[in-house]
Amino acid sequence: MDDSMRCRGMRDILPDEMRRFRRVEQAFREVCLGWGYEEVRTPTIEHLHLFTSTGTLSPQMLGRVYSFLDWDGWSGERVVLRPESTIPAVRLYVQEMRDRKAAKLFYVQNVFHFAQGDESREEWQCGVELIGDTQPVGDVELILMGCEVLQRLGLQPELRLSAPGILRVILARAGLEMSEQLALYDRILDGDVGALDEVQERLSDAGGSLRALLSSEGEGVPYLNNLRAALFPAVPELARPLDELTAVAEVLNETGCPYRISPARVRNFEYYTGPAFHFQVDGKTVGGGGRYDALISLIGGGGTPASGFALYLDLIAGLLPVDRAEELPSVGVRSGSGKPDDLAAAFRLASALRNAGRSVDVAAGREAAVSWQVEVVAGGFLLNRDGAAPRRLPSVEEVVRVITEAAGD
Repeated sequence: MDDSMRCRGMRDILPDEMRRFRRVEQAFREVCLGWGYEEVRTPTIEHLHLFTSTGTLSPQMLGRVYSFLDWDGWSGERVVLRPESTIPAVRLYVQEMRDRKAAKLFYVQNVFHFAQGDESREEWQCGVELIGDTQPVGDVELILMGCEVLQRLGLQPELRLSAPGILRVILARAGLEMSEQLALYDRILDGDVGALDEVQERLSDAGGSLRALLSSEGEGVPYLNNLRAALFPAVPELARPLDELTAVAEVLNETGCPYRISPARVRNFEYYTGPAFHFQVDGKTVGGGGRYDALISLIGGGGTPASGFALYLDLIAGLLPVDRAEELPSVGVRSGSGKPDDLAAAFRLASALRNAGRSVDVAAGREAAVSWQVEVVAGGFLLNRDGAAPRRLPSVEEVVRVITEAAGD
């Protein structure tokens, strides 16, 4: 067997990886529940028009979806494997929960997108959606939640704040059509900061170099004030995105949460309508999100503010060390004779040990991997533990008592 048996771009999650996967999932769920969020899950297959009609996904994203006809008699509806999770979560809210003033939702699920070669085509996300709250409270809450998840896992998050509205209004002020704005923004994200010089030529009255102002990072509210002073006279429409980002930054300052500001660096340019953010660990982006106030109205839910984020579960799990302590069962139970009554005694003991909180291995025979080895023998059980003499005990209750008391040593 080789990789040719597995679909290209897909990968298996092996036991070591799965343990780390569950650690991330557990930390994420505990944080979300602690902040009052409720867990949901959306279907793997959604209608394609749910994504195209909103106009909020980039052409690149829509060009990479897995779509097909879901046949029903002589007609069919074009559907997709969910390429992202926020739009399905918003659809869920509009259909099932729109009578609520606010909804605080979270989920752990996979998304699919076509990729070239062996790049991953299935990714797992831990996502949160806060629907119905206003800026900056909701934005700050989500930022603190994302940081808390990473910190619980022993990672040190680096927070970057952005505001796509800054570059959006600058490009509009420069007289660029939407298609031109998208093409230019893609160039900026690909590292072509010279694209900002082209915009500079259209905004000659802007104070300072757009390249210097927007391609670099800064710290704190003073940095935002510098942006305001340099660009506001030429682009007065910057007031709103700068005010919103400043409001988030001021609250984060008071909470002691460190951050840096990257004004022009945020994916999904069309998607976000307010402050955006992303989390990095050791220079790798491991998650991000932002405010998307227009999305719910596009799906038919009226004007409702909303914000959300996703953590990239696969990537985060890969940053965690393997926890050897939880890899293998702690007690092995065997029946040397293999007789039905001895096998039944082995399973009764295994059940009692599991009820006492011990993990048990009966079938696999991995004697060297366990802390205790228990064999069913005539008249009872024989206990073996590394470095200790074997002990014969008469009953299931005695075996459970000895192993449980030893665990407290």
